[in-house]
Amino acid sequence: MAAANAYYYATRDPLGAAGDFTTAPEISQMFGELIGIWCADLWRRAGRPDGIAYVELGPGRGTLAADALRAMRGAGLVPQVHFVETSPVLRAAQAERVPDARWHDDPAALPEGPLLIVANEFFDALPVAQFDAAGRELMVTIEGGRFVREGSVATEASPAGIALARLLACRIVTQGGALLAIDYGPARPGAGDTLQAVKGHAFADPWEAPGSRDLTAHVQFPALAAAIRGEGASVHGPRPQGDWLEAMGIALRAAALARSAPERTEEIEGARLRLTAPAQMGRLFKTMAATAPGWPDPAGF
Repeated sequence: MAAANAYYYATRDPLGAAGDFTTAPEISQMFGELIGIWCADLWRRAGRPDGIAYVELGPGRGTLAADALRAMRGAGLVPQVHFVETSPVLRAAQAERVPDARWHDDPAALPEGPLLIVANEFFDALPVAQFDAAGRELMVTIEGGRFVREGSVATEASPAGIALARLLACRIVTQGGALLAIDYGPARPGAGDTLQAVKGHAFADPWEAPGSRDLTAHVQFPALAAAIRGEGASVHGPRPQGDWLEAMGIALRAAALARSAPERTEEIEGARLRLTAPAQMGRLFKTMAATAPGWPDPAGF
């Protein structure tokens, strides 16, 4: 899964109508703006620490960051910008939108100082291990030119996700700051097979043509929360994305945008509903935050 996704992202821009899927920042500017306000509010209530950096893991085309940074500037926060991104195709797109960013291949290379870390639809693309009912890890073989999994899935785990959660928690505990993770998955421990593939905005066979489609699995938020707490950070949530966006004021922002562009009212309201409605992204997607000791509780939780 790791090798397939590394090749997939390194060789294409998968986002938008011409790609394979659309993420929340590409649906509406409101998503990134509210994340920017969340960051600026937390920074202010933490005492406006100097040297703070905005960090985004897997920043796509840079759309979320551009919208968030614009909102932060309006609130008086102009942070350093650091992206964790390995795809040369996506780095080029990000540079067009956020030219002053600094890029890293690995989160371990992030700078010293307080960090405001955003991970939107990042943990779901990290590789999972799958186990049968007896706890044996399942393997794959190749038959007829495609991968075939041997056995039935009882549980999943993401060692890579747990390791990353611990690393990020350790950094914010040591340096100050917060993490905001937004992804899809259960708020309570889940079981079963959640590995899936998407191509051309439709579900695809995850075992065929590795490297040609996006592979993801549900994020196990309880496991991430336990890893973060184990490093000494406080955990807030997870909370459904729709509830979090409503608490952050998406309805007010949508109304303001509609007033400034009345001809776009229907489009703006449609985007708001797509992000918040329970039957769309509002319930399946969750938001969870982690904060350093001594930092205030973040907004929206």
